[in-house]
Amino acid sequence: MNAHDRIENRISDAELARRWHEVRAQMASRDLDAIVMQNQNDWLGGYVKWFIDLPATNGYPLTVAFHADDEMTIVDMGPFDGRRGLHGVDDLRRGVGTVLTTPAFLSVDYTRGYHAEALIPDLRRRGYRKIGMLAPGALPHGFSTALRDGLSGVEFEDATDWVDEIKAVKSPEEVEWIRRVAGLQDEAFAAVLAHIRPGLRDHEIAALAWTAAQRLGSEQGITLGSSAPLGRRAGFLARHQQSRRIAKGDHFSLLIEVNGPCGYYAELARTVVLGRATSELLEGFAAMAEAQAYTLSLLRPGARCAEIAAAHDSWMVTHALPREKRLYCHGQGADMVERPLIRHDETMRLRANMNLAIHPSYETDRLFSVICDNYMLEETGPSACLHRTEKRVFEIE
Repeated sequence: MNAHDRIENRISDAELARRWHEVRAQMASRDLDAIVMQNQNDWLGGYVKWFIDLPATNGYPLTVAFHADDEMTIVDMGPFDGRRGLHGVDDLRRGVGTVLTTPAFLSVDYTRGYHAEALIPDLRRRGYRKIGMLAPGALPHGFSTALRDGLSGVEFEDATDWVDEIKAVKSPEEVEWIRRVAGLQDEAFAAVLAHIRPGLRDHEIAALAWTAAQRLGSEQGITLGSSAPLGRRAGFLARHQQSRRIAKGDHFSLLIEVNGPCGYYAELARTVVLGRATSELLEGFAAMAEAQAYTLSLLRPGARCAEIAAAHDSWMVTHALPREKRLYCHGQGADMVERPLIRHDETMRLRANMNLAIHPSYETDRLFSVICDNYMLEETGPSACLHRTEKRVFEIE
């Protein structure tokens, strides 16, 4: 059975070839023989997905060596000393020449070097002199140390910044997939509106969105939220804290941050009231909608992220609201959160065809005010909102 029978949506061969070509062109200018990466999940583990169109999942490490002049080598879960030659023609693992396997687990510390030990002979026999590492600060210490110790004489270089620059700018094909995930999230939120009612537990409300998203093609992500009486904060909580039952007159804050076809992420957040909203809740939401609109007015190709973040803080203070101390606007793609980050420490400038999630918020003991939507940055500024869900507090009688 081929991959097309098992995988609902796939990145095209042409799109993968585009990525590989752009990366290899940069590798040539830097004299890099290979780039090594490892991810363990498909929430914030998008490098592997971006290179081979297969996600790392469940905390299991998946290592990729992207060669400058050969098909990739990957190290995956499987038996000791497993080796399979694919020669770049496998329908599932496109662009992969060799699959190596070893049973390594992040929860079992003594296996920390197994992926490196499996990969080192493949890299050593090629006589490499210089290897790039992707997100080396996020690589497991045991893997990184074993790889460096086993390849003495090889120079290692951080390749993250320039790969991020390529990955952050979406191709026309990627833009289309991102538009589809935004539509999927709109439908998932509509399913919540259709079925939410007093007596449901918070996790049952979140599950309405999750079930609809899965049915529509999502594979992974989070649906966060909680309920509370009006006048008490209802923030984004995960499943472990979602056992409260919602009652008539309560409100529910919901974040739908799931991926969609081909694994791209977007996110949508709104507030639902089982009854009539208070003026306090409506005014809080209106302020955040205005804050989102203000940020949109600043988004232009070439803009500095730190300057936008500072302007947002000034806007918040002018409106008697707290400065942003978390992350209120950021890129998305194969990762739930990816660069650029709109905050003081980001060095990447905005460029056309970046996918940006914009979710200003603030909270008090009485209130959690938030809005979240995605926009594509175009040559002249932000696109129309990718989400069709109305920007309002939803009141359900």
